[in-house]
Amino acid sequence: MTDDTTLGGYLVVHKRPPAFGAADGRAYSVAVFVSEAPDATDRYGAALLFVRWSEAGDVPDGHVETDYVAFGTSPADAERAAHALSLHDVKSHLDRAIHARQLEPDW
Repeated sequence: MTDDTTLGGYLVVHKRPPAFGAADGRAYSVAVFVSEAPDATDRYGAALLFVRWSEAGDVPDGHVETDYVAFGTSPADAERAAHALSLHDVKSHLDRAIHARQLEPDW
């Protein structure tokens, strides 16, 4: 039996990305983005991309993303490491990304 309390487990069990209610009162779903090339230490980074949904929940209307939250020696390893994150940790990353965005100046 697969544990659906991790990001990867949730994707396997439910066949869709998890959705979260966020600190800004909006709904977000999540995907993993992996760097195309390794960094200076030959590691690939994986970040979380959160799609924000409209008030009605029927269309995306924005996004936030994290810095790299997991690393691996290949893109697949980095993705597996991100998928091993607990949903609690993923939600924490979402709320921190929203908070960081609120601190950015409007240009």
